[in-house]
Amino acid sequence: MDPLERMHFTTIDYVIFALLLVASMGIGLYYALSGGRQRTTQEFLLADRSMSCLPVSLSLIATFQSAVAIVGVPAEIYTHGTQYWFIGCAYILGLLIPAHVFIPVFYRLHLTSAYQYLELRFSKPVRICGTLTFIFQTVIYMGVCVYTPALALNAVTGFDLWGAVLATGLVCTLYTTLGGLKAVIWTDVFQTIVMFAGQLAVIVVGVQQTGGLAEVWRKVWEGNRISGIDLNPDPTERYTFWTLGVGGIFLMLSLYGVNQAQVQRYLSSKTEREAIMSCYMVFPSLQVALALSCVMGLVMFARYCGEDQFHKIGNLSKNEMVLYFVMDMLQDLPGLSGLFIACVFSAALSTISSAFNSLATVTLEDLIKPHCSSMTEARATLLSKGLACSYGLMCLAMAYLTHLMSDSVLQAAFKIFGMVGGPLLGIFCLGMFFPWANSTGALAGLGSGLVMAFWVGIGSIVTRTSGGPAAVSHFNCTAVQLSENITTAIGTALNSTASKTLFYSLSFMWYSALSSFTVVITGLIVSFLTGPMKEEDVTPGTLYPLLGNMLYFVPDNLKQNLCCATPLGHRVSQQSTWAHHTHSSGLCSLVETTSKSNKTFCNKNKY
Repeated sequence: MDPLERMHFTTIDYVIFALLLVASMGIGLYYALSGGRQRTTQEFLLADRSMSCLPVSLSLIATFQSAVAIVGVPAEIYTHGTQYWFIGCAYILGLLIPAHVFIPVFYRLHLTSAYQYLELRFSKPVRICGTLTFIFQTVIYMGVCVYTPALALNAVTGFDLWGAVLATGLVCTLYTTLGGLKAVIWTDVFQTIVMFAGQLAVIVVGVQQTGGLAEVWRKVWEGNRISGIDLNPDPTERYTFWTLGVGGIFLMLSLYGVNQAQVQRYLSSKTEREAIMSCYMVFPSLQVALALSCVMGLVMFARYCGEDQFHKIGNLSKNEMVLYFVMDMLQDLPGLSGLFIACVFSAALSTISSAFNSLATVTLEDLIKPHCSSMTEARATLLSKGLACSYGLMCLAMAYLTHLMSDSVLQAAFKIFGMVGGPLLGIFCLGMFFPWANSTGALAGLGSGLVMAFWVGIGSIVTRTSGGPAAVSHFNCTAVQLSENITTAIGTALNSTASKTLFYSLSFMWYSALSSFTVVITGLIVSFLTGPMKEEDVTPGTLYPLLGNMLYFVPDNLKQNLCCATPLGHRVSQQSTWAHHTHSSGLCSLVETTSKSNKTFCNKNKY
């Protein structure tokens, strides 16, 4: 008998779960009927640029901490040990760089869509390609996010899987369409609290039923689930310090630096300082969220590592392990099972609603407005709501593709972010850090990055070698180390005799870094071959003086010849005024006086 079939929901569990959905809907209705009632695109898409740093930071957490992480991370810890915890090291640079590089550039340009930057820096074709790539990535990822909580509800209650998918998508679509970004952010705040409460409840009860903290620690230590720093440079190993600490930085940058869902939250802040502070406030909360997920995985291992207990969970997929563990721990405690399922749904709803809103934003601003310059504000707002609703229905269809995948939901999510988010990160870095990169180079770089990412990603799926050797038997708490060493040795030997599959064996944590570098290198080569962009053709405010700061010891005239010093500030200061007007793209006109232009856009000391 399937162990999940023995689980059940009580009436109070259903009540708690229903309260989550009702509260989320209530927040959406409140913002649909109050204030400006979402009558302008600024209010619907950017919350009228009126948000403070606290709700923005909690919303940033909720967008990243999806149901995929809550279900996937504990299973990874159970299977592979605490090495995954070192991804927390990547959070440092992964948040500092966006706070001091990407946010100032985006905020000072007064953008609505992050991809408006690509037109300012390169050209309209680059902007459109970037927008279409983001839409493709987000729609696919939404399939994973919609499917995961539906699987949870189906597993613990027997509720029809596709009925749960439909319920998740429709509830989220409704409050996003009614309440706009302000409703999305405040529901994220509420849902973040539910997430933490649900995980904490499972951990406390799990520790108690396993025999206390000392017993949990003894079992995970004897089971070799406490990992030290693994400095193995092999990029095919699933998790090492380099894989997580370095590869994870690029993953974080693709999420918190250039992803529209996060950029849109920065741009909704009252001031640039509030936006930067929200990024700083994310760091401790993300560490807490990571710790809760990892500790849950350790408690799960301590519960089931013995041979007398392993049969309960041994035949389950990674996506079902956490769900079984939760119901096994909480089924005799009415209400707590409902709290955890509400926790999983909260994570899913926050991520999905953010995606719907950001998809509506980029479609309107990047694909529709440039061709409909005469569109009224009322019609644009109505169209935004229609787009959010349409994307909600589209993402329901993508859940079916997730159902067909054999990867764990966490691995599937990381592959999506790396394969599509990595090239997007690369094209923004190409434009922001390299003044001589031109439009042709940007297009060639983005194309080559996507080809490289899909070549490696699809190849890994076909050959079934992605991520290196997996951990094996967990029957005996004291016999794991030998088995893992043998498995690693065998996996290394196989890799050494099959070097042609090296790229296919690459850890999925490196996908984002690989594809980003491919974009930058290809873009620079093509730019030089087709004629580097001239200084006077670069829009002020679109560059960050990275190379100029790194080569501070080089004389100014040489830096200018190398085009590394971002001489735009000097150039603008010699002019009385500078204006850049793009009437067809829907961008605001940027007209600055001598001192203000230099101060706002080009003073590198401000970054």
